[in-house]
Amino acid sequence: MKILVLNCGSSSIKYKLFEMETKKVIAQGGAEKIGLSDSFLVVKKPSGEKVQIDKPMPEHTVGIELILSTLVDAELGCLSSLSEIDAVGHRVVHGGEKFNKSVLITDEVLAMISNCVELAPLHNPANLKGIDAISKTLPGVPQVAVFDTAFHQTMPDEAFMYALPYELYEKYAIRRYGFHGTSHRYVSQRVCDFLGVKNQGLRVVTAHIGNGGSCAAIVDGKSVDTSMGLTPVEGLMMGTRAGDLDLGAATYIMDKEHLNTAEFSTLVNKKSGLLGVSGVSSDARDIDKAIREGNKRADLARRMFIYRVKKYIGAYAAAMNGVDIIVFTGGIGENDPYIREKIVEGLTFLGIELDYEKNAGSRGQEIEISTPNSKVRVCVIPTDEELMIASDTMELVIGK
Repeated sequence: MKILVLNCGSSSIKYKLFEMETKKVIAQGGAEKIGLSDSFLVVKKPSGEKVQIDKPMPEHTVGIELILSTLVDAELGCLSSLSEIDAVGHRVVHGGEKFNKSVLITDEVLAMISNCVELAPLHNPANLKGIDAISKTLPGVPQVAVFDTAFHQTMPDEAFMYALPYELYEKYAIRRYGFHGTSHRYVSQRVCDFLGVKNQGLRVVTAHIGNGGSCAAIVDGKSVDTSMGLTPVEGLMMGTRAGDLDLGAATYIMDKEHLNTAEFSTLVNKKSGLLGVSGVSSDARDIDKAIREGNKRADLARRMFIYRVKKYIGAYAAAMNGVDIIVFTGGIGENDPYIREKIVEGLTFLGIELDYEKNAGSRGQEIEISTPNSKVRVCVIPTDEELMIASDTMELVIGK
């Protein structure tokens, strides 16, 4: 069974094609700068070589048509016919309170995803464009929506509610939804398989830290709290997002800088975080380089980043009355031994002992980086959201 996974952003489309019998990726790549004159598609060949195809893509349908044409291309492709694609799985960012699991896409589902556009105005419209494009180019092929928010729908109300007038929740569904749910679900399941344990009774904190970042508290395999909120701007300090911020500071800044709501949203979503504090970059690798060159603001940005992650892990240990496993994932979590080390060093009160040699030598691989004597097991598990989406899609299509 071959399943195509699409992750449509506002100006991009990432894709992977899976052969589900082996769970092998047989094609992958991504379209960038959709809607601009210099748009292009990058195809990653099995050898690792990347081929760039420059082509105007005024909207997502053209991008998806180009992706599909490369899949059957004599040189770049791996399919003899598009009829070999059995189903398509889509990452959908916001499912509101309507969806607590992945679903086959129907007209009713599309309407409910549309109703969540106000909650994710940068993401859901692009997700809908991807679904529509597949409906036009591969009519009749079943499609599945896998929601970033679904995994966190098991949170209790004391964790997801804000201390606002209750009628705002009743009228507008203002609450914490959480994101990165597919990643948190994958790594929390995978770490149990990796360690050879069952999730029953286990208290796990997953730290998905990259350009975007969030932590989740997971008990018995179910999310009980997470750091992102109504939108992905709450919680950890991120590449360009502010994370937690005093609401009084928000109104103060808007008054002093004469910002409207859209301008303030741009400030906290695109100009803050590592970029805003360091003045250098949103990329942790650039921050590290700047620190080595003596940049004090870059050093401050990294220390703030580490502190926020450490604080959330500690808070979730308290919320769960302890923690058994901590999992690092995401671009930084998987590939930055220094940041992992400093986060863990601030959690020794939990009985954690770090194996410094294993941690230092680990980049992008599954590994336990705590010692055998550690009271909490600490692991690095590379996330695979696309495989999770493909697996959900196969399960729903086979079972329909």
